[in-house]
Amino acid sequence: MFKYHVLVVDDETEIRDAIEIYLTSEDIQIFKAKNGREALSILDTTEIHLVILDIMMPKMDGISATFKIRESRNIPIIMLSAKSEDTDKILGLNIGADDYMTKPFNPLELIARTKSQLRRYTNLGNYRPNEDEIDVRGLTLNKKTKMVSVDGVEVRLTATEYKILELLIENKGRVFSIHEIYERVWKEPGYHAENTVAVHVRRIREKIEINPKEPKYLKVVWGIGYKIDK
Repeated sequence: MFKYHVLVVDDETEIRDAIEIYLTSEDIQIFKAKNGREALSILDTTEIHLVILDIMMPKMDGISATFKIRESRNIPIIMLSAKSEDTDKILGLNIGADDYMTKPFNPLELIARTKSQLRRYTNLGNYRPNEDEIDVRGLTLNKKTKMVSVDGVEVRLTATEYKILELLIENKGRVFSIHEIYERVWKEPGYHAENTVAVHVRRIREKIEINPKEPKYLKVVWGIGYKIDK
């Protein structure tokens, strides 16, 4: 499980992908957005510890996005810009950014600044873990909002599907039999539970797995039941 979640916001795919390569090896999970609107949507559904944010983007630029982020969040923001003028740097810092880098940037410097900001955020008391959220390798379930996302993208589950996933993810690593799942979720004896539970599990997999036939999250333990791997 990744220790930190970093949101990279840039309209250039190459920049987003390059930053992902640089930071993934540092125990950091990357979420990506191509403009400020997408970034705000991800922040509403996913626990993010730091934002790397380009200034010039379509639909919503980095300046506007920073204003919106600062209305309710104190997470660190590192701004990126292709410009090197001091006015851009000063503007970014004045509206709430914590650091500023000019493109093209040195990958090692970006890694160092990212790790420095994450340490400050988590060690100086600003960071409060979201106890309502459970994350398993990018699969995130929020018990308060009842929202589920995979790598920052919201997944819409029915109420029953959510209850099954919540049971398994809260007890990740534990195998639940089909009858136990039925009794826990439907609140009645699971005499004829096999088909009902199997159908719901299949639908959950279709929504949360890239390849439902080779699931990353919701695993079957043949002859016993289902589990979410730790």
